Amino acid sequence: MKRCCEGVGLPCLFKGVGMASPRPPRYLLVFDFDETIINENSDDSIVRAAPGQVLPEHIRQTFRDGFYNEYMQRVLAYMGDQGVKVGDFKTVYENIPLSPGMPDLFQFLSKNHELFEIILISDANMFGIECKLRAAGFHSLFRKIFSNPSGFDKRGYFTLGPYHSHKCLDCPANMCKRKILTEYLAERAQEEVEFERVFYVGDGANDFCPSVSLTSADVAFPRKGYPMHRMAQEMEKKQPGALQATVVPWESAAEVARYLQELLKKKC
Repeated sequence: MKRCCEGVGLPCLFKGVGMASPRPPRYLLVFDFDETIINENSDDSIVRAAPGQVLPEHIRQTFRDGFYNEYMQRVLAYMGDQGVKVGDFKTVYENIPLSPGMPDLFQFLSKNHELFEIILISDANMFGIECKLRAAGFHSLFRKIFSNPSGFDKRGYFTLGPYHSHKCLDCPANMCKRKILTEYLAERAQEEVEFERVFYVGDGANDFCPSVSLTSADVAFPRKGYPMHRMAQEMEKKQPGALQATVVPWESAAEVARYLQELLKKKC
């Protein structure tokens, strides 16, 4: 991933000289949603809107590893049959707690918004993510949200689809976050926006996949003790140096804010 002006031609050499356009952000910050921005798995959380706040055993037994999106389609169809409506889902999403320190991190980013371009890549769904971010007051921080398409059909049923298809053998059938991140960086480079560093904040196994594509200039922030963190530790033991990015585990997102704050101080 090219992050500097080298090799992109003369216009880049004169970027910012005698130009009225604002300087592009220096850093790309990528967030996961479930158990990263919020302190729960939102797919599990919405079961609170189901009758008795539980799913019947015949639904739960249909889960297959790697096909969670398809499983959630069946869960949502069941909930629709039970009369669960848009307002019920919205209330649940809005009340999911943020992860520890996340308000601190978002406030830091709000104050330094000109330096960071922020995107979200999640295997949850667009409706739930946007409900929560708007309720928390941080939706405007994000330039783009990549998640599974969702909405409500004519019956009022909550519907969910896959994000895309891909050939990655390590990711769920409906989403490879590495593919999304790689394509996003390429798209921004075509628009003459290239980043000095990429920061990736996540927790899950599907967040480890894009972390492997990061360079030595970048930083992966895995939530301490979660699958992304464990997989990074395992890779370092088996293949030292294979994960090029700096790995900074966190328990509170305030630790991520402090790391970024220190980085900015060194740049001044």
